Amino acid sequence: MRLRITRAAEQDLLDGYAFYEIQQAGIGAYFLDSLVADIDSLALFAGIHVKPHGRFHRALAKRFPFAIYYEINGDEATVVAVLDCRHNPASITRRLGVG
Repeated sequence: MRLRITRAAEQDLLDGYAFYEIQQAGIGAYFLDSLVADIDSLALFAGIHVKPHGRFHRALAKRFPFAIYYEINGDEATVVAVLDCRHNPASITRRLGVG
């Protein structure tokens, strides 16, 4: 399966990088490496994740409290958001434009 990442999802990754890099130098790079590996795994596993909001699948990151929201169109998985699970669920719903 092909993967595509929207600009909004890219910005989510950069925001997460900045947050963790402020916490401790080098953690931001580890965050990016980890999340990119989780996103890359969608090439094999896209479609097996739950759809808590009806439209988007949600894959949970393995090492950080983040969720990868994506949709499938044909043979392409499009990552639309990479969001911190510690945020208010209502803000996540608004960000995804569902509900």
